[in-house]
Order: sequence, then C-alpha cells, then structure tokens
Amino acid sequence: MATPFPGLQHRDGGGGVAVMAGTVNPIDPSPSQACVENNPDLKPPILIFLFFHKAIRSDLEGLHRAAMAFATGGGDIKPLLVRYHFLRAIYKHHCNAEDEVIFPALDIRVKNIARTYSLEHEGESILFDQLFELLMSNLQNEESYRRELACCTGALQTSISQHMSKEEEQVFPLLIEKFSFEEQATLVWQFLCSIPVNMMAEFLPWLSSSISFDERQDMRKCLCKIIPEEKLLQQVVFAWIEGEIHESYKSNLKVGCQDSEASTFNGQNEQGQCACESSKTVKRKHMEPDFDHTKSSVPCPIDEILIWHNAIKRELNDIAEAARKIQISGDFSDLLAFNKSLQFIAEVCIFHSIAEDKIIFPAVDAELSFAQEHAEEKIQFDKLRCLIESIQSAEANSTSAEFFTKLCSHADQIMNSIQKHFHDEEVQVLPLARKHFSHKRQRELLYQSLCVMPLKLIECVLPWLVGSVSDQEARSLLHNMYLAAPASDSALVTLFSGWACKGRSRNVCLALSAMSCCSARVLTGTEEYVSQQLCACASLSSATEKPPITQEEDDNRRPVKRGTTKPGEDSGACYSTGALNVKLSCSNQSCCVPGLGVNGNNLGASSLAAAKSLRSLSFSPSAPSLNSSLFNWEIDTAFANTGSATRPIDNIFKFHKAIRKDLEYLDGESGKLNDCNETFLRQFTGRFRLLWGLYRAHSNAEDDIVFPALESKETLHNVSHSYTLDHKQEEKLFKDISSALSELTQLHECLNGQNLADLLTVRNFDPSGHDDTMRKYDELSTKLQGMCKSIRVTLDHHVFREELELWPLFDRHFSVEEQDKIVGRIIGTTGAEVLQSMLPWVTSALTQEEQNKMMDTWKHATKNTMFSEWLNEWWEGAAASPHTTSGSSISLGTDVYESLDHSDLNFKPGWKDIFRMNQNELESEIRRVSQDSTLDPRRKAYLIQNLMTSRWIAYQQKLLQETAGESSNCEDLLDCSASYRDSEKKIFGCEHYRRNCKLLASCCSKLFTCRFCHDKVSDHSMDRKTTTEMMCMKCLKIQPVGPVCSTPSCEGLSMAKYYCGICKFFDDERTVYHCPFCNLCRLGKGLGIDFFHCMTCNCCLGIKLEDHKCREKGLETNCPICCDFLFTSSATVRALPCGHFMHSACFQAYTCSHYVCPICSKSLGDMAVYFGMLDALLASKELPEEFRDRCQEILCNDCDKKGTAPFHWLYHKCGSCGSYNTRVIKVDSSSYCSTSN
Repeated sequence: MATPFPGLQHRDGGGGVAVMAGTVNPIDPSPSQACVENNPDLKPPILIFLFFHKAIRSDLEGLHRAAMAFATGGGDIKPLLVRYHFLRAIYKHHCNAEDEVIFPALDIRVKNIARTYSLEHEGESILFDQLFELLMSNLQNEESYRRELACCTGALQTSISQHMSKEEEQVFPLLIEKFSFEEQATLVWQFLCSIPVNMMAEFLPWLSSSISFDERQDMRKCLCKIIPEEKLLQQVVFAWIEGEIHESYKSNLKVGCQDSEASTFNGQNEQGQCACESSKTVKRKHMEPDFDHTKSSVPCPIDEILIWHNAIKRELNDIAEAARKIQISGDFSDLLAFNKSLQFIAEVCIFHSIAEDKIIFPAVDAELSFAQEHAEEKIQFDKLRCLIESIQSAEANSTSAEFFTKLCSHADQIMNSIQKHFHDEEVQVLPLARKHFSHKRQRELLYQSLCVMPLKLIECVLPWLVGSVSDQEARSLLHNMYLAAPASDSALVTLFSGWACKGRSRNVCLALSAMSCCSARVLTGTEEYVSQQLCACASLSSATEKPPITQEEDDNRRPVKRGTTKPGEDSGACYSTGALNVKLSCSNQSCCVPGLGVNGNNLGASSLAAAKSLRSLSFSPSAPSLNSSLFNWEIDTAFANTGSATRPIDNIFKFHKAIRKDLEYLDGESGKLNDCNETFLRQFTGRFRLLWGLYRAHSNAEDDIVFPALESKETLHNVSHSYTLDHKQEEKLFKDISSALSELTQLHECLNGQNLADLLTVRNFDPSGHDDTMRKYDELSTKLQGMCKSIRVTLDHHVFREELELWPLFDRHFSVEEQDKIVGRIIGTTGAEVLQSMLPWVTSALTQEEQNKMMDTWKHATKNTMFSEWLNEWWEGAAASPHTTSGSSISLGTDVYESLDHSDLNFKPGWKDIFRMNQNELESEIRRVSQDSTLDPRRKAYLIQNLMTSRWIAYQQKLLQETAGESSNCEDLLDCSASYRDSEKKIFGCEHYRRNCKLLASCCSKLFTCRFCHDKVSDHSMDRKTTTEMMCMKCLKIQPVGPVCSTPSCEGLSMAKYYCGICKFFDDERTVYHCPFCNLCRLGKGLGIDFFHCMTCNCCLGIKLEDHKCREKGLETNCPICCDFLFTSSATVRALPCGHFMHSACFQAYTCSHYVCPICSKSLGDMAVYFGMLDALLASKELPEEFRDRCQEILCNDCDKKGTAPFHWLYHKCGSCGSYNTRVIKVDSSSYCSTSN
C-alpha cells in the first residue's frame, strides 16, 4: 500500500503515529495549575520523558564505547548491528510520537518552538541513514572503516544528546508552565498511544531496564497518574512494562535491507515480531505444514487480508463517488468531510503497507516486493492531498472547472492503481501463504500485522473493519485473533475485541462467541471482570442511509481521568469514513470496554494539517554520501528562488559556506593525526583555532544582533532560542577539541623525546613505555577524529536549519533598509584584527561573483566610513609584508583588493612630479581634485592643502636629500638620542606616550617620539601613516618600523605593548584598538567589547549607546565650542541627546551657563527640576497690569511645536511639553491671553 502524506511518512517504516481526522477545538490559553499547587510533591507527568532520555543516553553511551572498542581492537560487528537497529527503532518511534503529539500541542500555546525540534528529528534521521549506509558497505575489515564507524557513532551520540538537553532546557519547562497537570497526563497518554503496539512491547521493558530501581518506582507511580483509571488499560500497559525484550526480536533484525524501499523501515524488526509469542519465520522451501484441528469459518485465516482489501476498496470507491458528486454539484461546503475521509483511509493504507512489507511478504518470500506500487500510490495520494489543500487555501478559485476535473481524475487514478495492486497481491502472495503456512502461522502473521498499528489507530480501525463485514466474518476475525495472541496479551486482546464489537449491531455480541473456544486465554482470576468487558456491542448505522458524518457522545466509552474529561464527551468518535458514514453510538447497556480517550482530545493536533505544518521544512528523504559536507534539504520553492534577488542579510549567511569548508577539512584531515607528523599537527591545530575564533565571532553576532532583531518582531517570539542553545553546546565542543589537541601535542612531544633518548641510549631502551605512549596517542587521535566528525555534523545541521527556518524570515519581516542596518551593526562590532582574519577566510570559500557581491554590500553598509581606505591600506601592507601566513591568503587578498573602488587612488603624484610642475599645471591639478566628487571631503581637503604648499615642501625635501647625500652617515645629522617619559625611572617615551622608539618623520626626516612632539616644533603636521623608519631608543639604531627591534643586541625588544602597522602607532600604557571604519587607533578594549562603530554617525560609541540618535557623519565636524576637528581629536568626545558632539571638557565648561545645544538649541538633558524652579519663580511674581493680558506666539526648541504663552521678558513655557526652551516668534498685544503660567 501507499504512504500518502509526508506528515505521516514514518522515517523508519516500522509503524508510526495515528493522527485521526477531526477539528482542533479551542483550548484555554491560561490552564489551571491548581493540582500542582495543592500538592507540591506531585511531579509533573511530562517529566516522565526524562526517564526516556536517560535510557536513550545510556544506550548511546554504551554503543559508542562498543564502537570505539571495535575500532581499536576489531572483533565481530554482528552484536553492534543488533544494537544499532534496536536503538534506531526505539528513538525514531520516540521522535515520531513527539512530532505528532507533543509538538503540535505545544505549538498551539507557544509559537515558533516546535518546528526547530521537528527539523532536528529529521537531521538525526539522516545521521541514522548515513550510519546504516556505512554498515552496508563492504569495507568492514579495514581499519579506516572501523574508525569511521566509531566517529559516526560518536557524532550520532553528540547530536541526540544535545537535542535532548535542549528539550529539557526549553521544551519541558514550557510544557509544565503552559499545561495543567491533567493536560500533561493526557499528552503523555496520547504519546504512548501513538507508538505502535509491537514497539510498546519492546520499548517499555527496555526503558524499565535502563533506569535505577528508585527511578523505576517513580516511573510506575507517574504512569498510574497518566493511564486512565480503567483496570483493563492499566493491565495492558503494566503487562508490557513487566515483559522482557524478546531475543527473537533482536536476532531477527537483519543487517541492512532487501531493497531501497525497505531501507526506510530499518527501525522495525525484519520479521515483524511484536508483543505476541515469537515464532520463527523460515523460507518457504523449509516449511512443513502444521495443520490446526480448530477450524474457523474462513477456509484459511490468511484470507482475512481479502477483508482488508475489500474494505479499503469500498472506502476508496466512496471517495471517488464523493468526488464526482462534488464535480456535478459544484458544492464545496462538504470538502472538509471529504478531506477527513481521505485522511482516514490514508492512515489505514500506511499501516497496511507496513504490515505487508515487514511481516507478510518477508515471511512468504523474501524476494517479493511491491515497493514500486507503494511509491506510485504515494505520489497519487500526495497529488490529491495537495489539490484539496490548495483549494482550501484559495477560496476564490474553489469553483473552477479545472479543479473539478483534477479531483475526479486523481480519485479514479488512486482507485484503479490500488485495485490492480491488490489483485496482484491476491494472485501472487495469498496462494503461497495458503500452501506453505499452517493455520496457526497464518493467524500469527495476521495478529502481528495488526500490532504494527498504534492503539490510537486500532481503536478506530477495528470498528470500521468489523462494520464492513458479515457477522460470520466478524466472528472469524475475533476468533483468529484470540487463537494467535499469546497469554500475556489477554488484556490487550480483550480490549481489541471490545473495540471491534462497537462496529456491529448492539444485539450481536461477537466477543463472547469468540471467547467460547479459547476460555483458557482469559485473564486469570478476572473472569467476572472480563465477561463484563466482553459485552462489547455497538450500533452501526445502515450504510445505505448515508447520514451526515457525526461524532456522538458516549458516557461509557470515554475513560474517567481526573480533570481531563467532561461528562458526555466521546473519545470513540475518532474517524470519519466518508461515504460509509459509520456512526458510533453506544447505549448505556452496550459495550463496557473503555476507550483510550485520546482521539477526541483537544490538546494536540487531531488532523494531518498540524503535523504537516511542523514539517513544512524538511530534509530530503534521501541520505547523501558520508563524505559530503552538505545535506540535501527540501526547501520551499519560495525560499529556493530567493537567491536571484540579493539581500543584504544574505552576506551574513555567506559565512556558513566558509564554515562548511573548514569543517570538511577538519573532518577529512583528522584521520591523519595518528601519523605522528609534527608539521601536520601544528597546521591542523592552527586551522582549528582559526575556525573556532571566527565561528565564535559569527555566533556572538547572531546572539547579540541577529536573533534579538528577529525576536523584536511580535510574530517571531521564541524563534531563535533554540539556536542560542546550539551556540552554547557548540562552544563546549570546541573547547573539548582544543583540550584534546593540547593533550595530543603533549603526547607527541613525549614520543619525540623518547625517540631521541632511544637513539642516545640504545642499550637501555624500554619498549613498554614507548608502546604505552603510542597506544595512548592512537586512542586519543581516534577520539579526536570522532570529535571532529561530531562538530562537523552538529554545525552542518545547525547552519542548515538556520538557512531553512530563519533565513526566509528576513524576506518576510524585514525591509532592505532594516537588513542594511543589521549588517552595519554586525560589521560595526567586528574589530580590525578579526576582519583581517575573517575576510580572507570567508572569501576563500566564495566564487569571484560572490566575493564582489559581498564586498559591494559591505561597502554600501560602510559608505559613510573609512572602511575602503582601511581595506586598501591593510592589504597594501599585507602584500608588502614578507610574513604571509599561507599561500592562499595572497590570492584571497588579491580578490578582495580587486573588488574595491580605486577612486581614492586616482591622484598620488610623487614629490619629484610636483617639483617639475609649473604654476599653471599646479593650479589645474588643484581644480581637478576640487571637482572630483568621488573623493572623501577630508581626503580632498588634505590633497588640496598639500598641493598648495607642495613647492615649498618639495624644496625642503630636496634640500634635506642633498644634505644627507653629502654626509657619510645620515645618523650624524639626526638627534639619535633617547627621550624619557620618566627620566628618574629611565622609562622611554615623551609627555604624550610611553614607547621605546622614535619615529623618523617622512616630511622632514627628523626623529620625534610622536606626532604631537613633531607638530609642536614644526610649521606643518606629521602624517604618521607615511612613516617607514624608526629608531630604537635602546640601541639607537634606525631601522624599518615594526613592533620589535631588529637589532640582535636588543634581543627582540618590544617597542610597545600595542603596535598598529597602519597608523604606525605605539603605546605601552593604555588599552588601544584600531577601528577599521574610522581607520584610526582609539582608546578602548575594542569593537564588540566596549565600543561599536555606528555606520551612520561614522564614530565609535560605547556599547551602552546602541539606541542613540543618528546623524550622518555626525563626528566629522568641529567642536562647537573650541572648533577643533572632532573626528581625529585625541580628547574625549561627548555625544549629546540631540545627536551632536562636543569635547567632554568643553561640555563641562559650557553647561555651567547653558543648557541647550549650541547647534540645534535642544535641551542637553532632563531639565524637569530646573523648569519646576522656573514655574515656582513665575508663580511668585506678578507682572505689571499693562503686560498681563499680552500673549506671545512661541516655538518650542524641544518638541518643535508652535503655541502661545503669557507675556514675559525671559521665560515662556511650552504648552505641549512644558519646556522653557522656547523662542518668541510674535507678540500679540491686541488679543486677550487666557494661558496661565
């Protein structure tokens, strides 16, 4: 059969979650917590998931240890395979139930959380696929294979452990907060009822055996509060807990799959063993008929498959007929009921397909496969579902003739395809089963097939199935079920029988007649109770009447549970069967078997739409190669097409490409660490630390800027919290790898020391010590390889989830201007040192076109700054420097440089060129510079000033060069003496700076300690950036400028603690950083630490001033008090509330007598106290009579509003904001002024 809905396509194929059709009822947004408050010792039911997580962690840890032992010591892989298959089945059913029950319920009350965790489940599914792809390879005897297996197991352990930790930190507290005790219990019960029955029989015993005795007792107490207070339901669940994990289940887990379709079902056991008695399944040619003397009314029990086929065909035929009726009538009012019918039969088809593929076909003939038919039917169901959803979402076009035609066509195609498929099965499979299987074995297969379904679905399917057959066939169904079920399943079979009876007339009790032949199977000691439970009668509306689909109430079918149900609610009305229109209603004298009480519950999603909405973004079902650093994702077409239009925010995600490249390197090259190559180990460590540092900068930018921007949108609350938790976990992974690399380096040094000692003392060579160190080295290198695999997988999944879930949100919720601001904010918190490492690193992973686009975006975001100038100067210096870290840096930097605007470099004549110019040529050049609109104003002023004084400067330069040429030693003409900041303590420097060198000014070829010392005694300013030489004040030798003295006698003396190669700036006292956007060195710890650069104001501001009033290039002006240029001023500058700036010292002096900005006249602070004093002053004084009635029109400088105020010579209060910072614009002496002071 087909698997029609992606929301229900179970990743392991071994069963799934039953989500039946129905409407989602409204829920109380503020649930009561009275139960917990009244009994604080009562633990929230949702915490039972902590037991699940502990058991999974324990299994993962044991599996990883076994894989590591296999990698280092070899051995048999078969026990590992069994454990891999079992863990996969357990974990994937756990994930499926969360996706279909817990997350939809949470998403109703807390938005933007569940989708991320559903995506993580998809990523973990891909990890399992990769692991089993590796297990299926033919390289099991190679060492590299064993190491890779251990690495993949470690990556799986890391990924799942992190996922569960995040759930415990974010999801569980929200569930406890937003859901009452009773609602939590209901959710957990829904969760358990959504796991296939055969898996529950394995899951609960495994869980019980994985926790301590005390925890086991706590879990049982918790389950007593979760399971409805119905004895039969509790017997079913606790019988599972007290059971054992069948060895046959584990032994029957095959290694791999028979074909590509079966690869999706690895989580289920190959022979479909469930909670029933295990039976060996052997090939047809080895079977001997074992005829059962107890004959049923059906000639062969296996023919019950025909009953399933006929019921499904009748339902599909009714759906096709309903589609034709919609086409004829054109009435879409009943489209919702039509969709529910389709969803129900889709559920039935899913689990029927699983039962056939995993139980019936492998037992009959391992070579039988209907995978192609299942795939074709899946496509057809998908098309029909999409068609219905499209018409529901586009109401305006719901009456189009095209839709009518498509609806009928798809329905007919599904019907024809399934009829042909069923016919082929009945011809090829059933005759073989009748011939080679005894009646006992046939019953066992049918019972196992039923147990593939979860309780939630069985409760709805059995009445539907029994209601479509005759009484004799119904009795035969129950009869065979009782004969096939093991004694331990007596309570379960009783439950099934009661549910089945509800599909028949109330006057016919099928269960008692079925039990008559197998009374020994009745629960021991509970005959009276069972006889009551087996009076299972229900009414079935005539199929010919076809009444409207309804869900009637039934007091007896809904289990009673504290606070979870209301009298009269019906949990049994859990399906709508389209044209069959089965109407479930029971009288007070009818069936006493309890219902589960989950299908009609209003907490979670009760339709496929909710599950689909949480998986609207999903991974591709096909797992990529293990060697690929990229995983294929199924991206919405709206998102996939966004690449054509470049957005500013896209450049932030370009970092992901560089991250993936380095992750691929770490993962691929970590296998070489066991070669004990010192050069490679050093290179690998350096590459890792570079990635760590840059990823930290990237994640900090997301946490501090990008995610808060997303959270600021009301509809996006909580969308980024999960990713912040990811960053914390990834930081821990990086730290662990760093520690392991340090330890590996120490072991390597130890090995080198031992080898050297062995060469010197061959006679005393001790091989045991060397072998022990080598063993530790190999173990640690294998562990480190696994850690690199883990960090790669973790970050790969993290960045892809960001791109799928977060990236498209910027298109929907942020304008281009807002994105520009975010990009500028991120760049503005990135220091020069980080940029110098980051730009080559990022551009190395990009194409030339991507590089150009990224740099264009950066230049646009930094258009008001000196970023382009800094980039040019930095790269020119880096290209000239012989200390290039790697060959790749050269090509990368060249790419960046070539993508820049070279307009600033148009005019750079040398001194000789200027000296040769006549006056006309010089004036012409000045005019050309003045008219060049591409030049920055400061750059233009600098060039014009130098051109106007160029002849004198050139003459002085020429004179100095001639004088220097006549001297045999230029140092004789210079003041080659040291200067001191503190002469007593012999501390080198000057009154301005502490440093160990002097600079040789390029303008006058004289030595000065700093530019201020030069400007103090010269008639021109010193351009320190053109400085190329310095003098060490210890050895008094002139040498190229640099951070240390190059003279051997000084032994690498540092010229200062801080050195900037661009500004040629030295400082041995203060904390300084170079801002790449100011292109100046400034006091502070650095961008992103205590300062950030505002791209609009073009100035560095304190982190606390993030919310300030921006003025374009606000700092590129003179101080309004002292008229010094603020941008390059070394004095402290103060930002005013209005957005203007002045020196702090000038502010202190100015505010002694003024309180308004000297530029815009806005108040400089909160003047409420002062204005209150003025109110009191005016109230205490009375104006002369001739002025009392005068009125003055005023303009408020603070709120920019006009108004009127009573006449006064000095003070006029604004009627809007109460400010006295006003100006008089008109005096009106004719009208009476009613405004009071």
